[in-house]
Amino acid sequence: MNIKLFFQAILKFILGVLLIGLLIFIPANTINYWNGWLFMGLLFIPMFVAGIVMVLKSPELLRKRLNAKEKESKQKLVVAFSGLMFLAGFIIAGLNYRFSWIILPKPVVIISSVIFILAYILYAEVLRENEYLSRTIEVQENQKVVDTGLYGIVRHPMYAITILLFLSMPLVLGSIFSFIIFLVYPFIIAKRIKNEEKVLERELNGYLEYKKKVKYKIIPFIW
Repeated sequence: MNIKLFFQAILKFILGVLLIGLLIFIPANTINYWNGWLFMGLLFIPMFVAGIVMVLKSPELLRKRLNAKEKESKQKLVVAFSGLMFLAGFIIAGLNYRFSWIILPKPVVIISSVIFILAYILYAEVLRENEYLSRTIEVQENQKVVDTGLYGIVRHPMYAITILLFLSMPLVLGSIFSFIIFLVYPFIIAKRIKNEEKVLERELNGYLEYKKKVKYKIIPFIW
C-alpha cells in the first residue's frame, strides 16, 4: 500500500467531513439535525470504503482524482460556480431546519436516500469501467474510448450520476429551498460537457465514431 497516498486521502477525507459538517450544523444551530447526520453517513461512509478500495486496488486512479486541477479558465469558473452552489445549498439546508421553513416529510427523505445510495453504486461502477476517468477535462496518454457498460447507454454516465447524487442531497437534508439551489447543477454540467466534447473530438482517437454510436449525452432518448 502507498502510505503517502493513504495519508493524503485520509487528510482530504477528514477535511471534507469537517467542512461539510460545519456548513450544515452551524446554520442549523444544533447537532440534533437528524437529516444532517443521515446525509453525512450516506455521503462519507461509502466514500471512506471506496477510498480504501482505491488505495489498495487502483492507487493511480485515486492519485489522479486527488491531485487533479483544472487548467482552462472556463472550467475553473465552472468549478467555482459548483462550489458556490454547494456552499449556499448546505447553509440554506441548515437554516431551513433551524427556522422550520418547510421541512420535507420523511417518505421524501427516505426515497431520496435510496436514490442517493443507488447513484453511489452506479458511481462506483463508472469508476470500475473507465480507468481514464479524471476530475479535469483532459485526454491522457494512451487513452482509449470506453463504449461498453454504462458508456454504451450515454456518453457521460458520470455526469448523469452526479446529477442524481447532487439533486438528491438537498432532499435527504429535508430542504426544498436547497433543492431549488441545486437545480442550477444540470446547467453547470451542460456547460462543462459542451467544452469537454470539443476536447475529446479533437484529441481522442475514435471519439467521433463513438458519438455516432452512442447518441445521448446524459439521458437516453432525451439529452
